[in-house]
Amino acid sequence: MRIENEKYDIFEFLNLKPLFYKKIDLERMPKTYKLIKNSINIPPVIHIIGTNGKGSTGRFLAHTLLKRGYSVGHYTSPHILEFNERIWINGENIRNEKLEEIHQRLQTLLPKHIINSLSYFEYTTLLAALAFEGLDFVIMEAGLGGEFDATNVFNKKISLVTTIDYDHQSFLGNTIEEIATTKLNSIEKEAIIGKQIHNKLRIENEEWRITDFAKKIKPNSKIYDYLEFFKKNEIKDLKKEFKFAPFLFENYLLAMSFLKKENIHFSIDDIKDLTLPGRMQEIEKSLWIDVGHNPLAAREIVKTLQTKVNLVYNTYSDKDYEEILKILKPKINKLYLIDVENERIEKPENIRKTAQNLGIEIKEFKEIKKPMLVFGSFSVVEEFLRRNFAGKNI
Repeated sequence: MRIENEKYDIFEFLNLKPLFYKKIDLERMPKTYKLIKNSINIPPVIHIIGTNGKGSTGRFLAHTLLKRGYSVGHYTSPHILEFNERIWINGENIRNEKLEEIHQRLQTLLPKHIINSLSYFEYTTLLAALAFEGLDFVIMEAGLGGEFDATNVFNKKISLVTTIDYDHQSFLGNTIEEIATTKLNSIEKEAIIGKQIHNKLRIENEEWRITDFAKKIKPNSKIYDYLEFFKKNEIKDLKKEFKFAPFLFENYLLAMSFLKKENIHFSIDDIKDLTLPGRMQEIEKSLWIDVGHNPLAAREIVKTLQTKVNLVYNTYSDKDYEEILKILKPKINKLYLIDVENERIEKPENIRKTAQNLGIEIKEFKEIKKPMLVFGSFSVVEEFLRRNFAGKNI
């Protein structure tokens, strides 16, 4: 697609770029970054890889570092309501004026044919790098996988590895070993491995703990287990004061393990004023939103919910929604299918048929009926909030 860049502001420009590609050019981002890396002044990146929990881990770390007096940037994706959520600097989403400034600067740093070829995510990753210049710490969350992700081009201080599970198999591989390898291959000097559900991975008919598996893949890197930085009593004390959903606690420990390693003091009080949008967030009494979209997220939701709920749901066609609904079924009163305009969304008749085969009553979403959980993806939560909470602070 040919884009005459000078005609468009940042949002017009991004709207012309496809969000999703069936085939990804794996060489494009490394070649592009090589052209401009000497023009971008950011410290080595704290790179967050894994399947679930990357966003909360990054925000726990960014928020705590800010409380400790450091300047910090956090790049996350996707967003719920507005693009600016993706680039967080010192406690605030990036402002439109700053976005436009770095957009115009990026246009001058690269030839037009390269700018035109970059994907939406590749372009926004470079925008984030420009926005984070001069900060003490930069935290970047991989969008997909690790080794071939756009965020992998930057020099890294360390990699933090959240729970790895099956997801995006068409890109990452069909076995947990293939998926883990693709993610762990992005490690450079050091990595801390967080809580895992697949603790035994096979290499040539031998089983290895994931920390040892990572050492096999990256023999010249230092690999740590997050728990080695804590004493048992310390974990118990932190858990007592933790105000978020229980399944987020291990992500908090992973984030704090980096601070432990760096000898940076922290307190659980640092996150008392933190909000985690879309992470089992109770936006009204008995009304929760969660941007989870895979079986791993569904299992944690079931453990967290204390009561049955009405489920507002939709899903992308590449997700194992039959398995997700099987997992959620014990906590579902009724399923309310919400219409979402997105090229990746599954056909509604297929979801209806699957729900009916599982014995789940399904209706079209029209109004809020508490207790209610909104779940299925960022797009599902976004559509729900736009319909019911437009203009309100959540």
